[in-house]
Amino acid sequence: MKPSIKNNSHTATYISYPHCWDKTGVQKNIRMHLVYLFILILIGSSILSCNKILNKEPISFASPEANYATGAQLLQALAGVYDVLGRQREQLYANKLFNQLGACTDEGFYARNNQVVGPMVYNFDFTDADIDQTWQTLYIGIERANNLIYYINTPKSMNPAERNAILGEAKFLRGYYYFLLVSSFGDVPLKLNPTTITGAASENVPRSPAKEVYAQVLKDMTEAEAICYPATTFNHSSRVSQTTVQGILARVCLTMAGYPLLDKAKYKDALQWATKVKQSGIHALNPSYSQIFINQAQDIYDIKEAMWEADFIGNDQSTTQEQGRVGNTNGIQYTAANFADTGYSYAFINVTRKLYELYNQGDLRRDWAIAPYGYSGTNRVNKGSLIYDRNCGKWRRSYEKLTPKSKNNTGINFPILRYADVLLMLAEADNQLNNGPTANAYAAFNEVRRRAYGFPVNIPNAVSDLRAGLSANDFQQEIIDERSRELCFEALRRQDLIRWGIWTQTMSALANQMNTHLAGNASWKYASLGATNAASSPKFLLYPIPASEFSVNKAATQNPGY
Repeated sequence: MKPSIKNNSHTATYISYPHCWDKTGVQKNIRMHLVYLFILILIGSSILSCNKILNKEPISFASPEANYATGAQLLQALAGVYDVLGRQREQLYANKLFNQLGACTDEGFYARNNQVVGPMVYNFDFTDADIDQTWQTLYIGIERANNLIYYINTPKSMNPAERNAILGEAKFLRGYYYFLLVSSFGDVPLKLNPTTITGAASENVPRSPAKEVYAQVLKDMTEAEAICYPATTFNHSSRVSQTTVQGILARVCLTMAGYPLLDKAKYKDALQWATKVKQSGIHALNPSYSQIFINQAQDIYDIKEAMWEADFIGNDQSTTQEQGRVGNTNGIQYTAANFADTGYSYAFINVTRKLYELYNQGDLRRDWAIAPYGYSGTNRVNKGSLIYDRNCGKWRRSYEKLTPKSKNNTGINFPILRYADVLLMLAEADNQLNNGPTANAYAAFNEVRRRAYGFPVNIPNAVSDLRAGLSANDFQQEIIDERSRELCFEALRRQDLIRWGIWTQTMSALANQMNTHLAGNASWKYASLGATNAASSPKFLLYPIPASEFSVNKAATQNPGY
């Protein structure tokens, strides 16, 4: 197990998120870099404002190239591209992807009986602030990536491998942000050059067809795969490695193979990319499922299992303010005044009985992913048979080491890609490609299952292993269920259900099940609201193009139903 580099003071001094290092181990500081850029902008604005009064011409302005003139500045710029994954407006993996936008699936629901409007209950329009800010945040990341890619060759003297790795990560991240956009919004404007270069031409950009956007995603990521560093270069999961790119490429290809593109040829590509990860020999399952999430609370990096994480650090008293809300909005409810030790949590995400019942007897994941206890004041209380009153339990603030704990912010990391996900994608692609699972599909699937029961992953076990001879449809159903058991609450379920073409029917069946279970229980009847709304219209397969885009882009068009 690798120690946390955040506390690895004998090799480097921590400055700020994310961890972007040069060859000497000195971390690069994006926050300060952005502050400096912001100060320059303010100075420039002040000069222009004073010019109206004093009638003076500014002496000079720094050219854009000046911000990318050295290898150190390229690393700072790269950290800025990563930065939107985390703290930026609490979008993406700091909060909203797993909270507001990820709350309502067949795994969980937004546990507030007064929440009747918003994406967490599928009652929103194109003015919704959470959807708008997610859109804007992703395009901020794309703009930063475009600038870095454009100016990558500005430093005249630099280690070629380091330059290539920075370029590879920038291209990958641009592709990843477009992947999040196209899979959530469908057709989107495709911008591949900095606004400072394109100027007015970048203001009114029609939406590119989703197929073209996916083609660019594949192009960016495939080019990145050839030049990114291997995972063994880093002792952390904050920077994207070659095998991370391969794993996400498998995810992209599986998405393209499903609804709405239905490009079945991509199953072959997904299998090849996932197999590359497995054959690298770098990655392996952590023997303990719960330890994955304890590690994320304690800044312990396990690059074998946790291939890519959104990285957070600190509390309200830290010099560095790079916290997210992992465990705070999606943790075990604790609202007592002495939260500095246990950790305050609003517990906005509760679980469905459907998820609870997917786990078989002996599956150790159930009572970790689904908290079997809660708190009444400061007293820990075991939960009963209702199930719907149980919170998401994956990220438990009691394991955070940094005290006193902030009320609303945590240093807990969020997993973007785990090796277990890669194994399940390998098994799914193999099954689809071969019209039934081969031995490779069974082997990958059973590794995940064996770990779930606490068994060695490479030794067959009749208790955990999937029975042989399943049809393609039966094996696919096992994949659907196993991905929920293994990856619940990791911001993947909505897109999984959509690409499988079962979103509406799944949410409709869930609403009926919840209404049946909660009949006569007035306190919890609201729990089915989100599922009922989600199943009410096919428009919810995509989010609306937000109002802010129409205010700046005259070529913008809207998705059906909004």
